[in-house]
Amino acid sequence: MHRFLSFLGVSLIVASPLLAQHAGHGTGADAPATPVTGQPPHLAQGWAPPVEDRMKFNYVLIDRLEFSSGDAADALSLDAEGWYGGDRSKFWWKAEGTSQLSGGREGEGEVQALYSRLVAPFWNFQTGLRYDRTWGTGADRGRTFAVFGFEGLAPYWFELEPTLFVSEHGDISARLAATYDVLLTQRLILQPRIDLNAALQDVPKSGVGSGLNNIELGLRLRYEIRREFAPYVGITWTRQTGQTADLSRTAGDPVDDFRFVFGLRLWW
Repeated sequence: MHRFLSFLGVSLIVASPLLAQHAGHGTGADAPATPVTGQPPHLAQGWAPPVEDRMKFNYVLIDRLEFSSGDAADALSLDAEGWYGGDRSKFWWKAEGTSQLSGGREGEGEVQALYSRLVAPFWNFQTGLRYDRTWGTGADRGRTFAVFGFEGLAPYWFELEPTLFVSEHGDISARLAATYDVLLTQRLILQPRIDLNAALQDVPKSGVGSGLNNIELGLRLRYEIRREFAPYVGITWTRQTGQTADLSRTAGDPVDDFRFVFGLRLWW
């Protein structure tokens, strides 16, 4: 018995440092959850650094910066857009316009400021404000709209932009833009484009009639010297229809216009 108690005492003395060493791995209330080293938890535990998955990015695309010559006066046109934000929510802006380079120096332009939200793979819902301005020999005119639309990639890689507009006077109009890139080579790309505009009400002072207002068809061939820099040439045909065409005839303006275009496509 005396020998057994002596053996037990020696065993406890030898085992006590090992018990103290592993005390931090217990589940008791007094056991520390992580080693106290003064380092961030992921480094103290040997984990990989955390990944920043909410980064913000920005993008600017000048889709068309082009000179055109055709039945009417020569003109310079711009169609650009861009955004800033994360994967799901963005601030999106759009700007487009055309100014004649001869004659009465007439022109028109519009800008949009939009909130964009990813609602499905490759599809964004966009809402915000649009402001239009026309200028020239007559009085300048401006209109403001609320914007509700989508922008995305349909099956078979068609880029679509269906949009609904409501003016400050309650006038409702709609627009559909569609493009498709045909890769002839890795750098030579043919892009057909169609734009349709329609209105629910007549707005004679803006030259807009109810129904389908106009159709614009375009075909542009670009060469991407770099992905971000691509000169192009092409043709466009615009035809006003319905009551909008009647308003143009009354004002002495043509209802269709065929043009040759060349310009640049840029993005960064």
